[in-house]
Amino acid sequence: PATMTGKVPSFSPSSTVSSALPGYVALCLALQVHRLASEQLTVRGPGHPITASLGGEAILPCHLSPRMSAETMELRWFRFKFSAVVHRYKDGQDQYGQQMPGYQGRTELLKDNITSGSVSLRIRNVQLSDHGQYTCFFQSNVSYEEALLELQVAVSGSDPHISVDGHQDGGIWVVCRSAGWHPEPEAQWRDHHGQLLSSASEKISKAANGLFQSQISIVITEHSNQDLSCSVRNPLLNREKISTVSIAELFFPRVNPWMVALGVILSLLAVLIGLASYCFWRQQRAK
Repeated sequence: PATMTGKVPSFSPSSTVSSALPGYVALCLALQVHRLASEQLTVRGPGHPITASLGGEAILPCHLSPRMSAETMELRWFRFKFSAVVHRYKDGQDQYGQQMPGYQGRTELLKDNITSGSVSLRIRNVQLSDHGQYTCFFQSNVSYEEALLELQVAVSGSDPHISVDGHQDGGIWVVCRSAGWHPEPEAQWRDHHGQLLSSASEKISKAANGLFQSQISIVITEHSNQDLSCSVRNPLLNREKISTVSIAELFFPRVNPWMVALGVILSLLAVLIGLASYCFWRQQRAK
């Protein structure tokens, strides 16, 4: 009879693992890439407040760490909430549709180093309303991250004006005024040696334009140090403006002893001349 011969297929554990290995490796690689992408998307700001002068420019920098391209990401700077957009970049272009009206025409995204994950937002013609916190937001296809930045707007005000506003407690009430500062300035009295003097009163108020004005007073007596200066300092810019005055020359004139002696002598001479004239008149009348 005819016989049929053939091979019975055999399966071994090693062949099964070998066929499944490429898919397993691909899955592991995909998970690893996703994990690394999520870990790498860390946004960092400057780590310190940024100071800008009123009317000048402010640069708000952000970068990814470790470095990676942000060309295909969505970048957004916003203020108090996500929808309060200062500037937005998406699909490789600046997007101005959601920008707050107060920032229109004043912002620019600096993209020179965007391929290494470093970008900066330039704000031109800085306003007092720009003062405060900003959020720098980066979003990729797999995750998003953000960082906080703080912008401080600084203004140096007018030179201090020193005036005398009357008398009090046996002395002279001297006032120092200066306006147009931001943030609140620090005002001080000093003597001619540069030593601090205690103020009788201090007042800082905010004007309608949002700038601060300072007023400090001091009482100067005849026996106190009457050569003094008033300094007003901007703590952000570390700049101060100073005015000096000598109260003694105006209100406490120093008396020269020789002038006193001369006055006494002249007074005595006037009395003697008067007596001599009277005696001469009596003598002439008697004759």
